[in-house]
Amino acid sequence: MRIKFVEVSNFRKLKSTHIDFDKKTTIFVGANNSGKTSAMVALRYFLLSPNRLALRDITIANWTKIDALGDAWETEAETDINLDDLLPALDVWLDVPLSEIQHVVQILPTLDWSGGLLGVRLKYHIEDIGSLKAEYLLQRNAAQAAVTKGLGGEAVKIDIWPKSLTDFLERRLRAHIGIEAFALDPSAVVAPAKGLAAPQILPTTALPLDKAPFKNLIKIDEIAAQRDFADSHERSQSGDEGSESSTRRFKRRLSDQLRSYYDRHLDPAKTPSEQDYEALGAIQTAERNFDKRLEVGFAAAFGELEELGYPGMANPKLKISTLLQAIDGLKHGSAVQYQVADPSGDGTKTLKLPEDYSGLGYQNLIAMVFMLMGYRDEWMRVGKASLDSGGGAQEQIQPLHLVLVEEPEAHLHAQVQQVFINKAYKLLRKHDRLGDKTTHCTQLVVSTHSSHVAHEADFANLRYFRRRPAPSMGDTPTTTVANLSYIFGEGDETRRFVRRYLKATHCDLFFADGIIFVEGQAERILVPHFIRHQFPDLSRRYVTLLELGGSHAHSFRELVDELGLATLIIADLDATVATKVPVKSGGEAIRWKAAKPKRGAEQKSANQVLKEWHPSKVLIDELIALDPADHQSSGSDGYELYVAYQKPVSVLAPDGKTQEVIPRTFEDALILENLIVVADVEGSTTSAKIKAIVNDNPNGEELEDELFELLKTAEKAAFALDCLMLSDPTALKPPQYIRRGLEWFERAVGKDIAASEPKGASA
Repeated sequence: MRIKFVEVSNFRKLKSTHIDFDKKTTIFVGANNSGKTSAMVALRYFLLSPNRLALRDITIANWTKIDALGDAWETEAETDINLDDLLPALDVWLDVPLSEIQHVVQILPTLDWSGGLLGVRLKYHIEDIGSLKAEYLLQRNAAQAAVTKGLGGEAVKIDIWPKSLTDFLERRLRAHIGIEAFALDPSAVVAPAKGLAAPQILPTTALPLDKAPFKNLIKIDEIAAQRDFADSHERSQSGDEGSESSTRRFKRRLSDQLRSYYDRHLDPAKTPSEQDYEALGAIQTAERNFDKRLEVGFAAAFGELEELGYPGMANPKLKISTLLQAIDGLKHGSAVQYQVADPSGDGTKTLKLPEDYSGLGYQNLIAMVFMLMGYRDEWMRVGKASLDSGGGAQEQIQPLHLVLVEEPEAHLHAQVQQVFINKAYKLLRKHDRLGDKTTHCTQLVVSTHSSHVAHEADFANLRYFRRRPAPSMGDTPTTTVANLSYIFGEGDETRRFVRRYLKATHCDLFFADGIIFVEGQAERILVPHFIRHQFPDLSRRYVTLLELGGSHAHSFRELVDELGLATLIIADLDATVATKVPVKSGGEAIRWKAAKPKRGAEQKSANQVLKEWHPSKVLIDELIALDPADHQSSGSDGYELYVAYQKPVSVLAPDGKTQEVIPRTFEDALILENLIVVADVEGSTTSAKIKAIVNDNPNGEELEDELFELLKTAEKAAFALDCLMLSDPTALKPPQYIRRGLEWFERAVGKDIAASEPKGASA
């Protein structure tokens, strides 16, 4: 049994969102404000803390309809708005084999179910709409009647709560809502379209389930990013299923974790077993002996106190009765120590340090690991947990264990994040009844902003949260979730290349606001320099720059389509000309050879991006004549794309006239448009050669020829690094084709972020 997918409706940015779960580990990735936290909070609220819902958790686009309902109540107008339809819901779809039907009898939709999908909808609803309406109108009428006299007797209306139904619900929502569960029809499941879920509509005759649907079915535990969430005991006191779920305070000290584990699994005073009697006897014997020693030691002092007397008390006697607990041994600063050396070699003189002397990242890793161990052992009824459950531990164990870990990087530094994500699931399965067995299933869900976590995970485990702009005026930005297992599955050579490349370099792509593709090391070095010093707004964005030598950017098209991020591709024109070469069998063959770009020479581009992606043109004449507006395009799924490449530039010749030159690469374009500045670049051999060529002051065509030959074999990266050493970092200007691309990208990224930010509600 496992959770196959969930669908979230009307919860913050998750207007109607489908999220696939992996069989083992699912990792939520995405840029800031993309909805990862919303998804984790939705799981927490529906499965752990249903009484925490607030108005601001309702998708803000629904607020207009809520207020319209309030207006209709006030004017006694007819309305078809159903407030329940605007409240959040969570559909949980399980994949259950027929052999486990005994666990799911309470949620079967029909008696002829034969295994496979089973769905349950958890939905908030207004428990008594009449009571809500009456209370709202009472408060609203009182607010409207609140008028005070201003100066000169002028009547001034004061805004008093509630100004609207949403204003009323901001304070009173929890008093009027409850949560119900409904069995869903597996035959009515509809696949998501472009990430948007299509939850089935419940029939009007649908009746809620009598019992909590996941009680004794799923054990739910959580490690929250925040460190002050209530303990499971507090949850159970508030009416939540405390025995079925828990969110514990994050405790960094291992001794704190050991005490918690001791309380739950080892304390001999709780329902003692035969093995505990010896320990309890030793503790009580120690208590008696300690009492006797203290009586002797305090005898003189107690005697003096007894002589004082006290009104109303005759012959007061003071007695000492100690209470020793084994847990007291873990309540001091050196309760847990790390052995750092053993000079004796036999363990008799080990060198130890208290736990606080180890690195913070290591302490946090151990603390989180111990929490996971505790969750696992509670699930498996290890130690006292089996006795606390009232016996019959095997029957009480839930078949599914869902563990939610929110932003582990909040507690761990970079290297330790990788260790954690590699070991967490294995740790949760390290028990005799678990391992590779399928009787009990564990699913780990992790949300993260860390590229280190994404790098260590299998890409098939990643679920990418994509920000989508509001579909229309007055609506709100939403989120869809891409299952990257479909992108990085066992596919063709292109997919394997993309997968290997990202593993080796840029997992931060999954957290970026936009993507810039460049082709060479010089662009990789200088484009960030241009952004930093000449595009201040863009420099504040989280942008991933991918260097793909050999014009491989087109290989990423499928992934970029799925991520939907604003994308700038800085490509090379890569002009080639047809040449005839002899062949052994006689005759001639046509080969395309690199050449300087020229108009009217029937040249073609060798760049796959320009040919296959955008603008889907091959002829150099067509490419250099392309209208500036046609360099941009909307991707196949609505995202913005711009492809920049070299265009003709005017170069001043020695005779004072300008000549048109068409650069072929980034480097010659940079030089041709910064002739005065590059004359001051020093350092590498390449820079010296470029300086010599420029100082010779050849005409445009000669300059182009010399640069073309030099840059075939020159160390371009060395020249780019020398450019960074210019005393004035703003002196070097980006080539015009790159400047236009960066200007477009700055607007596109800013627009995407603005469109994804909800107004007045949580993301």
